[in-house]
Amino acid sequence: MKAAAKAAAKAPAAGKPAATTGKTEVTWWGHAAFVVKTPGGATIAIDPWLTNPKAPQGATWPEAVDAILVTHGHFDHVGETKALAQKTNAKVYGCFELVSLLGLPEAQSMGANVGGTFTVKDATIHLVEAVHSSSYQADPKAASQYAGAPLGFVIEIANGPTLYHAGDTGAFQSMALIAEQFKPTVAMLPIGGHFTMDPAQAAAAVKLLKVKSVVPMHYGTFPALAGTPDALTTELKKTRSTTKVVSLEPGKATAL
Repeated sequence: MKAAAKAAAKAPAAGKPAATTGKTEVTWWGHAAFVVKTPGGATIAIDPWLTNPKAPQGATWPEAVDAILVTHGHFDHVGETKALAQKTNAKVYGCFELVSLLGLPEAQSMGANVGGTFTVKDATIHLVEAVHSSSYQADPKAASQYAGAPLGFVIEIANGPTLYHAGDTGAFQSMALIAEQFKPTVAMLPIGGHFTMDPAQAAAAVKLLKVKSVVPMHYGTFPALAGTPDALTTELKKTRSTTKVVSLEPGKATAL
């Protein structure tokens, strides 16, 4: 009876989720959009195109966000950045030129560039390079504007993993420097091809980064993004990599 009482006391109340204290949770919203929640209470949205075709149906936007990270100016990455920032009063981090184009209050505009580092509660955010392009259209009918350099982000979480969101990029040799400087444990890498790395190039990136786990992103949203997590697994086997492929389900929080 005592053991049963103790078990009942530890069980979560009906209808309430189990506590996640001490865990870093990552929710994929499809494409390159993620929401990260840290053990210290930081909520970080990355490339929040929250209305993309792969986004979880009927899901509500995060009620509270501390930081929004935007890798570059293309519509499928800026997404709902401005609306989410206005809703939550979150600060927006990205390339100086891009952040300046978003029309946010100065207090929320954290424009910077490669080499910049910021602290958000228990998360230390480093801006790193990416190999891509970047332009921004506030109005689809207007001409594109130069939006500075594309970026990736390394998020060091106290008592948690170090995440690397590569943004849109091909594989590049300086990923080895990112590995040396920041020692990421989890890499969020595009695998779709056409505009970014395909699975074979992503496998080469994994080798440079020396990460324990890789989360595939930027695939399947459009027909041109033909790479798949299974293809990435196959390419990693060719290199005898021990890195684990972690395929996330849109809308499902996953502890890393």
